[in-house]
Amino acid sequence: MLKEEAQAEDRLADLTKQPEPPLTPGNPIDGSRYWSREFMDLEWEHVWTRTWQIAGMRRQLQKPGDFLTTTLGREEILCTLGRDGAVRTFFNVCQHRGMPLSTDDVGHASGGVMACPYHGWRFDMAGVLRSVPDEADFVQGSPCGKLNLVEIRCEVWAGFIWFNLDDGAPPLRTALGEIADQIDTYPMDDMVRTHWVTIEGDFNWKLIQDNFNESYHLPFVHPQLKYVLEQAHEHCQFDLYGTGHSRMLMPGGAPSRALVGGENETIEAMRDELTCWGLDADSFRGRRQEMRAALQAKKRELGAEKGFDFSRYHDAQLTDHWHYTIFPNLSFSLKPEGNIWLRGRPHPTDPEKCYFDMWYLSLFPRDEDRFYSYSMGAYLDKSAPDVHVQGKYDEVDIGPAVIQDVEVWGTQQRGLRSRGYRRAYLAWQERRIHYFHDNLDRMIGQGRKRSA
Repeated sequence: MLKEEAQAEDRLADLTKQPEPPLTPGNPIDGSRYWSREFMDLEWEHVWTRTWQIAGMRRQLQKPGDFLTTTLGREEILCTLGRDGAVRTFFNVCQHRGMPLSTDDVGHASGGVMACPYHGWRFDMAGVLRSVPDEADFVQGSPCGKLNLVEIRCEVWAGFIWFNLDDGAPPLRTALGEIADQIDTYPMDDMVRTHWVTIEGDFNWKLIQDNFNESYHLPFVHPQLKYVLEQAHEHCQFDLYGTGHSRMLMPGGAPSRALVGGENETIEAMRDELTCWGLDADSFRGRRQEMRAALQAKKRELGAEKGFDFSRYHDAQLTDHWHYTIFPNLSFSLKPEGNIWLRGRPHPTDPEKCYFDMWYLSLFPRDEDRFYSYSMGAYLDKSAPDVHVQGKYDEVDIGPAVIQDVEVWGTQQRGLRSRGYRRAYLAWQERRIHYFHDNLDRMIGQGRKRSA
């Protein structure tokens, strides 16, 4: 029994509070880094081209010939599934005269061959040029088998297709460090993307990362969350890892301990989740802080019956938001039933614009293809098409909480342009922002030394 308990403990996420890394004193996080084209160019050369990025979901490539595309700044990326079952990534550009092979988000290449829409050069899923029109007309010799697509480093992990433009970068697991072990406690491979939204924002991508690196803004930007989530930083745990990534553990399933009044609002905000797990929301009047423990106990009791395996989780994970920030541009809040996935990508030419991606990854109960998600407030269908919704923030539905963030960033971008703004003045609870910018400057500094 002791051996079984030890093995079970090994599967659990590490709760240990990490030692605080040294922060650069007086780091001048001024407004110019959010609008300077020079700084944007430094980020591109020394950060974006050297870090692991996600191209898409592995489940988007189901059969040989399937492909997907994505963009990162000025580059277009193509991911393919070959006949050998291998996932590969390439620069999405024909070697003839620079035409992208496809502009579709996802697709299938009939016969496992992609044809350039400009002159019909045909490449297989391994990136090899198989045929060209008028092959004999090339006096310098046939390009077939020689002018192949340029391959990019690629790894598949946690249900995602990752790529890195730097051939010399460390392997993905090395780059992620302890964060990878944390995320491995969740069945990421089994989660289904049920929402896929991209917003073209009028703000720099770092405002997204700054925002999700702190909870200081919650009472003011998301006042409704105080009924279901701890907002007082002294009751949260912040961890900064040596790899540049970080973690914020926020108790959920009960109102913030700083909340005064609001009992009716709390009961209504928690009603769906409590009811889902067989609890009477009204029975918690006068004892709201007991909701969290009660939910944890009920999830332990009923999880298997409802089609979930909660054996891999601490009690806290059953109710709390474990929020991870992967350097440089990925944030997501994990819960056993799924997670909200948030990412900023740089605009190809304008530092005061970016692309903001919001995905919702849902874990369907065992043997269920449709279920009611109390976190989304809607029924989710496992077989529903993975539709990519794109537009400005006021053109697409990204949910009531996320839209509150987006509306702040556009306004904040204008303020960062003001001559009256000097530099950030951060509280201790905002140290993840400080750490993020320290690591940004470190990568840029190291890259410039390599280039010298």
